[in-house]
Amino acid sequence: MHAHAKPAAGRYHAGPVTLLKSTYVVGGSTLLSRVLGFVRDMVFAAYFGAGIGMDVFVISFQIPNFLRRLFAEGAFSQAFVPVLSEYHSQRSPEEVKELIDRTAGRLTGVLFLVTLVGVIGAPLLILIFSSGFKADPEKYALAIESLRITFPYLFFISLTAFAGGVLNTYGHFGVPAVTPVILNVCLIAGVVWIEPMVGQTGLGVAWAVFIAGAAQLLFQIPFLLREGLLPKLKWGAPHDGVRRILRLMMPALFGSSVAQVNILVDRGIASYLQTGSMSWLWYSDRLMEFPLGVFAIALATVILPGLSRRHAERAPQAFSDTIDWSLRLTCVIVIPAGVAMFVLAGPILATLFQHGEFTAYDTRMTTYSLGVYALGLAGFTLVKVLAPAYFARQDTRTPVRVGVIAMVANIVFNLLIVVPMVKLDFIAPHMGLVIATGLAAFVNAALLYRGLRHAGVYTPSAMWTTLTRRVLLANVALAVVLWWLAGPLDPWLVAPWFERAVRLTICLIAGTVVYFGVLWATGLRYLELRAPA
Repeated sequence: MHAHAKPAAGRYHAGPVTLLKSTYVVGGSTLLSRVLGFVRDMVFAAYFGAGIGMDVFVISFQIPNFLRRLFAEGAFSQAFVPVLSEYHSQRSPEEVKELIDRTAGRLTGVLFLVTLVGVIGAPLLILIFSSGFKADPEKYALAIESLRITFPYLFFISLTAFAGGVLNTYGHFGVPAVTPVILNVCLIAGVVWIEPMVGQTGLGVAWAVFIAGAAQLLFQIPFLLREGLLPKLKWGAPHDGVRRILRLMMPALFGSSVAQVNILVDRGIASYLQTGSMSWLWYSDRLMEFPLGVFAIALATVILPGLSRRHAERAPQAFSDTIDWSLRLTCVIVIPAGVAMFVLAGPILATLFQHGEFTAYDTRMTTYSLGVYALGLAGFTLVKVLAPAYFARQDTRTPVRVGVIAMVANIVFNLLIVVPMVKLDFIAPHMGLVIATGLAAFVNAALLYRGLRHAGVYTPSAMWTTLTRRVLLANVALAVVLWWLAGPLDPWLVAPWFERAVRLTICLIAGTVVYFGVLWATGLRYLELRAPA
C-alpha cells in the first residue's frame, strides 16, 4: 500500500463467483453484438449490394477504425488499464481521481487535434489508404465527404474506451460490454432511415457512425457520474501516472500498428481492383470473424491468466500442458469450422446476404474470398492462441518481431500473387489478397510455435499422434457429407430464401452430427480435451 494511503471506498475485489458472473455478462453481450453485426451486414447487403456506396463506406469507416485500434482498444487501453488498476489497489481515492482527470485531459486534447487534422486532411488520407479511388472522381469525392463525417468517431470511441477502462477497473463489466451493441443498432437505423434521404451513397451510414460514436460515449457518462468518476479535464504539470502510461504505450503502439499496416496494404491494393472488391472482402471478413471472435479470442482470454499463474509459480510442465490443451481444442474445433466454411461458402453467403441489391454475381465473387479465408482460419486462430504464451512470460518483444516478419511476408505475397492475377485478368483478383493474408498468418503462427519449442517452453504431449488421425478422418467425413448435401451452387442462387435457410440448417446439423460422431467412434473422449487443473 502507498505510504499513508487508505483503501478506497468501494474498492472492487473479484472473487471466483464475481469473475464467473462477469464472464457470462461480457460473453452474452459479445454474442448479442455479433448477432446484431450479422443483421447489420444482411441489411447492408440488401440495401447496398457491392457497389460504390458500400466500397466508400468500408474505407471511410476503416480509416478511423485503424486509428481506433491504436488510441482505444489497442495501445492506450493496454497501457492505461494496468496503471489505473495499480493506483486503484495501492493509492488513495484522491490519487486515483487525479490520475483519471489528468489522463482524460491529455487524451481529449490529443484526440481533438488528431480529429481536426483527420477531417482537414481527408483527401490525403483517402490517397494513402485507397489511392486507386483517384481514378474514379465520383468515388474519390464521395469517399472524402464520407470520411469527414466518420472521422470524429475516433474522438468519441477512444473516450468511450477510456470510460470503459475506468468502469471495468471498478468491477462494472456489463456497461462497457453492452456498449458496442449501440453501434450496430445505429448502423442498421442509418441504412434503413437515413440512406433513403441521401440517395444510397453511403453518406447516411457515415452519419450513423458519427451518431453511434457520440451515443456510446453518452451511454457511459451516467455510470461514471454514479461512481463519482466522471473526469474533470486537467492538463497542468506533468503527472507520474500519465508519464508511465505514455512509456508503456510506445511498444504497444508499435505492436498494434503491425496488424493495421497489413490492413492498410490490403485495402490500398483492393482500391485498384474492380468496384465491389472492397465490399466482397468486407462480407467474407465479417463471416470469418465470427468463429475467430467467438472461439479464438475467448480461448486466448481464458488461457492468459492461467499461463501467467503457471509462470509465476515456476511450473513449466503445467505451463506446457496449458498450451497443449489450447492447441488440441483449436485442432478439434477450428479445423472443422474452416472445412465447413470452405465447402458451404456459397450457400452461407446466398442465404445470409443475397437479398435486394446483393446479387447472385456478388455471392459468387464473395465466395472466392470466403473460401480462402476459411482455409486460413486455423492460421489466424493459432496466432491468437500462441501469443498469450509469450505475454504470460512478459515477453512482448518476440510477438512484435514475429508480427513484423509476417507483415513483410504479407506484402511480398501480395506482390507475388495479386499482381500476376491482375495482369492475367483473373476473374477474382481480390481472392489473392486473402491468400496473401492467410499465408502470412501461417508464417506468424509457425514462428510463434517454433519460438516456444526452441525455448523449451512447450513440448507436445503423446496424445497428438492419435488425435491427428481422428481429426483428419472426421474432417474428411465432414467435407464429404457437406459436399453431398450442399450440391452445386447454382440451385442455391435461384432458390427462395426459406428453402435456402432450411437446406443450410440441415447441412450444418448433419455435418455436426457426422463430425463428432466420427470422433466418438474413433475413440475420442471428453477427458482428452479437458482443461488442465
